[in-house]
Amino acid sequence: MIYIKSKEEINKIERACRIVSEILEALRGEVRAGITTEYLDELAQLLATKRKVNLAFRGYRGFPKGICVSINDEVVHGIPSSRVIKEGDIVSIDVGICAEGYYGDGAVTVGVNGITEEAHQLISVTEACLYKGIEKAVVGNRLSDISHAIQTYAEAHHFSVIRDLTGHGIGKNLHEEPQVPNFGLPHNGPLLREGMVLAIEPMVSQGKWEVEIQSNGWTVVTRDHSLSAHFEHTVLIDCSGPRILTSLD
Repeated sequence: MIYIKSKEEINKIERACRIVSEILEALRGEVRAGITTEYLDELAQLLATKRKVNLAFRGYRGFPKGICVSINDEVVHGIPSSRVIKEGDIVSIDVGICAEGYYGDGAVTVGVNGITEEAHQLISVTEACLYKGIEKAVVGNRLSDISHAIQTYAEAHHFSVIRDLTGHGIGKNLHEEPQVPNFGLPHNGPLLREGMVLAIEPMVSQGKWEVEIQSNGWTVVTRDHSLSAHFEHTVLIDCSGPRILTSLD
């Protein structure tokens, strides 16, 4: 089932999403060489506690931490630990929040001092892919119009979209229908209707799209160990156009 949200539900999702964006902005500002990924997790927990909300990932299907921090060839689901961030790393941070029983979800990728020009381009293109997809999140389009826009932009810049992972619907549950792939032909899939809320999240690699899961059972890495970047917004399909709920603007 694809969930259409009421005005009351959207108001609650908006609050969760606003907090997602505030925490992501704070964490992005803290990313630097010498800190641990555990530090970012602890800071996220502190900020969530201050706002009296829950980090959505902690305990979700057994995930052991509150946020995901993925570095270099790690696509998603990196588990915060004593690992130290180094100069030249690219760091993806994924935050989910549950407030009043409703969810918001967002992600950014940050380059640490000294990243290569290729890494900088990967981050830039992946973020642009997100907005290319959002542009297609309009009433009357089909779901795959979002997917196709993301794939087309990434591949035009000689990058690959990860195919084994998708965006998703979101609301009363962290993951709802429909899945939102980052590739596919246009004009297919469910019709986009007012009141749908989607987490659109391109995951793009510098090399090939194939991935594998590390021995911890969570962290997804590119099989060829090429760099990967990840951006995500929670977006409301609105009659006036797509509304980015996780934006600070």
